[in-house]
Amino acid sequence: MRNSLPTSILHIQIANSIIAVSFFYFIPYLRITPKINLFIYLCVSSLCILIWRMYGHPLLGIRKKEDALLIGSGEEMQELWNEVNHNLRYSLTFLDSIDPQKLSDVSFQNELIQRIRKEKIGTVVLDMKDGKVSSVLPRFYNLIFSGVRFVDMQSIYEDIFDRVPLSLVGYSWFFENISWSSNGRMYDILKRCMDIFLALILGSIALPLVPLVFALIKLDDHGPVFIVQERMGKNNKRIQIRKFRTMMVDSGGIFSALEGNYERITRVGSFLRKTRIDELPQLWSVFVGDISLIGPRPELPDLAVLYEKEIPYYNVRHLIKPGLSGWAQILQPAPPKFGVGYDTTKIKLSYDLYYIKHRSLMLDVKIALRTVRTLLSRSGL
Repeated sequence: MRNSLPTSILHIQIANSIIAVSFFYFIPYLRITPKINLFIYLCVSSLCILIWRMYGHPLLGIRKKEDALLIGSGEEMQELWNEVNHNLRYSLTFLDSIDPQKLSDVSFQNELIQRIRKEKIGTVVLDMKDGKVSSVLPRFYNLIFSGVRFVDMQSIYEDIFDRVPLSLVGYSWFFENISWSSNGRMYDILKRCMDIFLALILGSIALPLVPLVFALIKLDDHGPVFIVQERMGKNNKRIQIRKFRTMMVDSGGIFSALEGNYERITRVGSFLRKTRIDELPQLWSVFVGDISLIGPRPELPDLAVLYEKEIPYYNVRHLIKPGLSGWAQILQPAPPKFGVGYDTTKIKLSYDLYYIKHRSLMLDVKIALRTVRTLLSRSGL
């Protein structure tokens, strides 16, 4: 679906490596020092990128889009239509969207099949969980031998938006993707080892900040330095996390989750939140195993109880340990604010389900790097 720029960059770097090896091994009489090596690398890299941008990208990067049909309904279908048809990065163009209700008409089925053949449509994206669609799949079968690709709308939505569409999944999806994981126990062991190691390293680095933060909070309003909050952990176990206090002393750093009353943030607290220094004490929770560095953000118990009643599959996010940072935190444009927010929490859950399905050490590293980049941008660095 996507025209991948990272793939092109990888090819350029491979070419650079080959050229570098050639200099060292095939021209041995050249005495290349580290400084000269760096200079050559920069020159070759710049030249390759320049050539690619001028000649390679116009010829290969922008190719003719493939015509496609979209068979489905609902909000996710409209999102998919708008994203694909208004973005040059995708290799498809939807010519039409078709309501599955029309598929019950046999004559319409025949017309649709004829249209696919006549217009040489290469891809048909359809909601295979829809009963109307699944009932006509035998009619579409022979189109496979004509080179037509059929793609499940849920899969392509997930690939484009990096989240799982809640309305397009059913219980079977959870049996296939959640109840059994290909990662196995080895991933859990490696992740736990990484959590302990990094918690010790980051804790040691952050330790000199504690006296400074302690002094700033005390000088600001003379209140307590730390607060303790109860959150929902793995398997609905309630855990306690510690933070540097960022709110007025009379609020105790706690707001009403149900009413959304949010007390004023202190002057020091504003800086601590912006840089997320207020969350450094949670490294202890990572070390003891209550939370992980990467995972769905832990929710307040009162809110979790409400969401489990109103949002389908919400409790699935509690099958794994919560984390300091997660897939939803780095990708969701408008995350839930304080108080009850059903719509934004549904979107957050869709990102959490994506992470639970795809979680791996590589994905964890990607989230960690994106988190660092976000923190640096917020801090103005």
